[in-house]
Amino acid sequence: MENPALAQLKIEQPPATLREIVQEKMRDAIISGLFSPGERLVERPLCDQLGVSRTVIRETIRYLEAEGLVEILPNRGPIVAQLSWDDARQIYEIRRMLETEAAMACARSGSARLHGDLRLALAALKQASAQNTADALPGALFKASTRFYQVIFEAAGHHIAWEVVNRLNGRISRLRAMTLSASEREQPGLLHMQRICDAIVAGDAEAARCAVVAHLADASAVAERLLSVEGKG
Repeated sequence: MENPALAQLKIEQPPATLREIVQEKMRDAIISGLFSPGERLVERPLCDQLGVSRTVIRETIRYLEAEGLVEILPNRGPIVAQLSWDDARQIYEIRRMLETEAAMACARSGSARLHGDLRLALAALKQASAQNTADALPGALFKASTRFYQVIFEAAGHHIAWEVVNRLNGRISRLRAMTLSASEREQPGLLHMQRICDAIVAGDAEAARCAVVAHLADASAVAERLLSVEGKG
């Protein structure tokens, strides 16, 4: 028989390994643009900058390659992956299909627990956005964005869809870095996410679908303009 008093010993979140810490730092640096698209990722300087071994750097580069953030080129080695408009367009289309279904399922569920979790996730996202500055890596902001969508997908029971989104998450975060606070957006990104939350809490599946579609249409229009300019540079 288990001793209930020992429940407090359970480790809810294991400490991150060195490799995980390095992955997070390099991912944030790529997403924020500290490492530019096409820039070579040279092992020795990275070892010196991060204070880790070549083995850790090589493992990290392989991991980021799997996320689509790094490319390995013949005779050049690893570089920060270029993100084309065609890539972005496909990502937004996948997101539209998966996120609309998940948001509509959540709106129909009427779960009080979901409503509380979603409001908390939105509040955390607003706080992270308010604390984000041009001088800081935006890791907290993108983690909060990811958490907002995780609440929706998990509450909808769309676990396979969430696995697909997670595989694209590095590239999704790069697009968010470009579009979330862009001045040319029709509506601020946080306002779109507030409307998604409000529609789900109100139990209005059609409004939830429309809010997701409007959010992604706005973001994709900005991404198309920005990536088209980059492609001409």
